[in-house]
Amino acid sequence: MAFDSLQLKAPVLACLLMSGSLACLPASAQVTLRSAVEKALSNNPEVTARLNAYRASIDAVSVVNGGWRPRVDLSANAGRDETTVSTRSPETQKINRSGAELSLTQLLWDGMGTRNETRRLGHERLSRYFELLDTTEQTALEAARTHYDVLRYRRLVQLAEDNYVQHKHSLLQVQSRVKAGVSRGVDFEQVNARLALAESNLATEQANLHDVTARYQRIVGELAAKDLSGLDAETSVLKQGLPVKAVEAVQVALQRSPAISGAVEGVRAGRAAVTAREAAFQPRVEARVRTGAGHNFDSVSNQTRSNTAEVVMNWNLYNGNVDQARVRQQVSVLNQAHDLRDKACRDVRQTTEIAFNDTRKLTEQLGYLARNELSIEKAKDAYRQQFDIGQRSLLDLLNAENELYTARRAHVNAKHDLGIAFARTHAAMNQLTSQVGLAKPLGDTSDAAGWSAGEDGAGRCPAEAVETVSPDRSVLDAKAEALTAAAPGVAAPAPATVAPLAPAKNKAPRAP
Repeated sequence: MAFDSLQLKAPVLACLLMSGSLACLPASAQVTLRSAVEKALSNNPEVTARLNAYRASIDAVSVVNGGWRPRVDLSANAGRDETTVSTRSPETQKINRSGAELSLTQLLWDGMGTRNETRRLGHERLSRYFELLDTTEQTALEAARTHYDVLRYRRLVQLAEDNYVQHKHSLLQVQSRVKAGVSRGVDFEQVNARLALAESNLATEQANLHDVTARYQRIVGELAAKDLSGLDAETSVLKQGLPVKAVEAVQVALQRSPAISGAVEGVRAGRAAVTAREAAFQPRVEARVRTGAGHNFDSVSNQTRSNTAEVVMNWNLYNGNVDQARVRQQVSVLNQAHDLRDKACRDVRQTTEIAFNDTRKLTEQLGYLARNELSIEKAKDAYRQQFDIGQRSLLDLLNAENELYTARRAHVNAKHDLGIAFARTHAAMNQLTSQVGLAKPLGDTSDAAGWSAGEDGAGRCPAEAVETVSPDRSVLDAKAEALTAAAPGVAAPAPATVAPLAPAKNKAPRAP
């Protein structure tokens, strides 16, 4: 891509960052995860700051490359010189002079300092490029996270409202019973306390929704729309494209992570800087050509023109050991770059392992949580029926209401956490933007073409993954059976004696 194409303004930055055919089209009425990510990448100041840093690094390379080209200077002067010659009879000479001079200076040798400085800045340009990629991916992840969080807390507010309604219904029911003399006043106080807790939970969820909506506004750049895309549709998109095993995810992440690639380029830039500092121990050779003309030119009486061609060498022999100290300083900076590279690798490896494990753990937990919610809902409906006919205490009903509310919250949180876990895994593997249908910023297409860490890869970060240990259910079941058999006076009931629970009003858990 030509450098002049980098001079795009903010309103069309999305077209630079996302080159897909739909990237610059207006968003539909329903805000999807893709459109939220797209708006975040086009409006987020962190992304534009990294883009401007990348632009600056391109110009920095051009600045140093100018050292290979000749330098041409034009100067003009006019003045009066007064010179006293010390002899037996001192004589003072006064002349008026004026003139103009054109000089050309070409670097011939500087100990490869300019060449190594160009190499250093070239690696820093690549480092800024990879930082732009990493910031783009992390911003996409934050946009996905806040998109899911707004969906989450909107649903949790609905659950808190339903929980309040159920407790208010119980309060009104008990209140009428107390007036009729069927229930005692302590029952009213008990349900009133639970209603106050339900009101507190509702206020908390509303505050949480406000906070995540403000965070959505900060990251995406606008307020969250009332109509956000459904959770299941977004999660089904992110569920695709993941490897089967954790070690495969780690290998892809370590190979494609822009954070690691940027750290590798930091190492290479540090190595070039060390070599550039060593150029101070060698001479500097320049070719100079100068021509000038004027009246009494160069303060020489009656001189009208002067031409000079020369080769000049300057070799610093001693400057207080400053150059040696600079080399040692840069070597330490290079060692620090090695450490930061290995740290970046370990951070990416840990992030990938945890995110991938969360996708497996939450997928398994969702089945248990759905079953838990369904069973508790059936039990709660049975408790209310029994309470209405006086066969169940008020405390049992209130406990069942709270347990159902807690189960529903856990189910909703797990479903949204699973979507975020999928997004985190894709971001760790540097493929989240492409997974939602957007292209990455390309910058100068020659920057990343054929890039490889080579021998500069992380030396203290093997591509390994922690193995997930799953419990052997058969062993646990055998222990439970052994405890049951050892319990005194406990006999397993016959299947025919187990009375089924009363049918629930809603047999399926409410969809978040």
